Amino acid sequence: MEYTKLGSTGLDVSRICLGCMGFGDKERWIHQWVLNEEDSRPVIQKALELGINFFDTANVYSIGRSEEILGRALKDFAKRDEVVIATKLHGKMHEGPNGGGLSRKAILSEIDHSLKRLGTDYVDLYQIHRWDDATPIEETMEALHDVVKAGKARYIGASAMWAWQFQRALHVAEKHGWTRFVSMQNHLNLIYREEEREMLPLCRAEGIGVIPYSPLASGRLTRDWGSERTLRSETDTIAKSKYDATADTDRQVVERVAELAQKHRVPRAHIALAWLLQKRPVTAPIIGATKISHLEDAVGALSVKLAAEEVAYLEEPYVPHPIIGHQ
Repeated sequence: MEYTKLGSTGLDVSRICLGCMGFGDKERWIHQWVLNEEDSRPVIQKALELGINFFDTANVYSIGRSEEILGRALKDFAKRDEVVIATKLHGKMHEGPNGGGLSRKAILSEIDHSLKRLGTDYVDLYQIHRWDDATPIEETMEALHDVVKAGKARYIGASAMWAWQFQRALHVAEKHGWTRFVSMQNHLNLIYREEEREMLPLCRAEGIGVIPYSPLASGRLTRDWGSERTLRSETDTIAKSKYDATADTDRQVVERVAELAQKHRVPRAHIALAWLLQKRPVTAPIIGATKISHLEDAVGALSVKLAAEEVAYLEEPYVPHPIIGHQ
């Protein structure tokens, strides 16, 4: 395993982050492919054995069940000071008023709920899952600052949004002397590169660590075009909404991933992740592993170094895509 600093902080994180959306309860979540607790624990344990110390979840994943599963597993398999736990808030957690969003009320309530489910006194990285148009960013940033000052979070981060929104949040924090975001969790992979236009340059300039989600495009970068469908590919409506509309233009990229994988004699996931790992300022792709083999493939990507001409070859067929993920 390789480790690096998260952005301009002193926090050491593994270059592969285990995303925990796939751990939960399909009766409480929109995805039917999630693993229950019994099946999730071996994946989490294997991640630790492989040297992964960075785990990302959210309050809304299976309406809290993902946090519960992750918290219990880490308590059994690891020492708290040796792991980096990240969680998020924004999504609707209950019906009626104040059920979600980024108000002061929501933030101060949801951090306590997350800590209870995770079974810990603090999280290492507390992230806003999306932008909240209904709440002034000043209110959100001050509440997050208070969470950090209360010792309930070590750092704060953000997820998919417009670059101007992220810059505004950074400015508000700096203006008032509040805690700044240190990370951006955004949508980035070989068949979705719109973040290269403004968000990645902004993060480089501001010393922000980037921890991309969907680095393998929900598996589309790892298998033959038109190959046998998986349970996830058949039922994941979010993945369909992200990629189906551009499938024809993405095919060339997917085929070039396969070509380079054959050349290097490695799984295709190695190539797709190696491309991400060489891109500044990417810190750690978030891998949504639901099998041991997913973890092993992800960690194996660290041994693959792409030549500049190979990177250019992978990137050449790309065409602009509709913006997806900010809302």
